[in-house]
Amino acid sequence: MRVLVTGNAGFIGFHLVRRLLQRGDEVVGVDSVNDYYDVDLKERRLDLLQVDADKVGANYRFVRGNLADRETLDRAFGSTPLDRVIHLAAQAGVRYSLVNPQAYVESNLIAFTNMLEACRHASVPHLTYASTSSVYGANTSMPFSEKEGVDHPLQFYAATKRANELMAHSYSHLFRLPTTGLRFFTVYGPWGRPDMALFLFTKKILAGEPIQLFNNGDHTRDFTFVADIVEGIMRSSDDIAAANPEWQSDRPDPSTSNCPYRIFNIGNNSPVPLAAYVEAIERCLNKKAVREFLPLQPGDVPSTYADVSALQAAVGYKPATPIADGVKQFVEWYREYYGI
Repeated sequence: MRVLVTGNAGFIGFHLVRRLLQRGDEVVGVDSVNDYYDVDLKERRLDLLQVDADKVGANYRFVRGNLADRETLDRAFGSTPLDRVIHLAAQAGVRYSLVNPQAYVESNLIAFTNMLEACRHASVPHLTYASTSSVYGANTSMPFSEKEGVDHPLQFYAATKRANELMAHSYSHLFRLPTTGLRFFTVYGPWGRPDMALFLFTKKILAGEPIQLFNNGDHTRDFTFVADIVEGIMRSSDDIAAANPEWQSDRPDPSTSNCPYRIFNIGNNSPVPLAAYVEAIERCLNKKAVREFLPLQPGDVPSTYADVSALQAAVGYKPATPIADGVKQFVEWYREYYGI
C-alpha cells in the first residue's frame, strides 16, 4: 500500500515506518523535526529510515515541514492517491502543556484540521490517528473503557487530543471519511523520548543522580512496549473503520457511531506500580536508584489501565510484552546508542 505517516521522526512514527518498509509498503513520511527534545536523536532516526529503505529497495520519501502549514500537506499528499494515512504528529507531553499551550493549538488542533481537510479532498480510504490515555482524565473507573465518557481532561494536552476525536467524528459523519482514533497507554522502548520516565530514570541512575518519583511513587501505569503499539496501529489501519449497524442514538456508544468512526485503546492491559518499573530498570543496569519522593504534579493521574477488548475483537490483537523484556531492550539500546 501507499501510506502517509506523519511524525515519522518521532518515537512511535520511526518504529512504525520501519515496519511498513519491511512489509513492502510505499511510505511518505512527514515531520517538522522541532526542538521539543534532542533534534540529533530525531535526525538519527531519519537517517536510519533511509538506510532501511535503501536496504530493502523500498519507495520512501520524506517531507520536512510543519503540518500547520497547508503547503506541507500539499507536498506530502502529492498527486498519487494514498491508500492509508496514519497521523502521529502532535505536540506531546503533559507537563509542557501547562507552560506552552499555544504549541498544542498549532500542532494538535490546526495541524489536525489541515489533515482532516487533506484526507477529505484526497478521498483517503482510511485515516488512523493517535489519541492518548490522558483523555480519561478524572475518570477512576478501571480498566478504562472506550465506551465511557471522557469529558473531564486534567490538562490541555488531553483536551486537544479529545478534541481530535470529536473533530474526526464530524468528518466521518459529514464526509463519510473512515477514521480510527487510538488511545496509547504509556509507550516505552528503544529510541524513546528523552522526556519520558524510562529514559530519564536510566540516565539518572547511571549518573548516580536521584530520580524523581511523583505522587510519592504511588503511580500505577499500563506501560506498553512500542512494538506492541506499532502492531496495533498497523492492524487498525489495515482494517478500515465502518459504521456500527447496532449504534443507537438514544443510547450512544462514544467509541463507535452510525458513521465510519471508532476509538480503540492500545495498552498492555496489565498495570504496573511505578516501584516495580524502577526495579526492572535497576536489574537491567545492575545499579540501585536514589529515590526522591515528591507530591502529585498538576495534571497527573495516579493510575492508568486499558481495557483492550474492543481492539482484540476488531483486529485480533492484544499487546503482551512483559515489562522485564521491554525495559531490557531499551537499556541495551541506550547503552549502545550512548556508548556506555
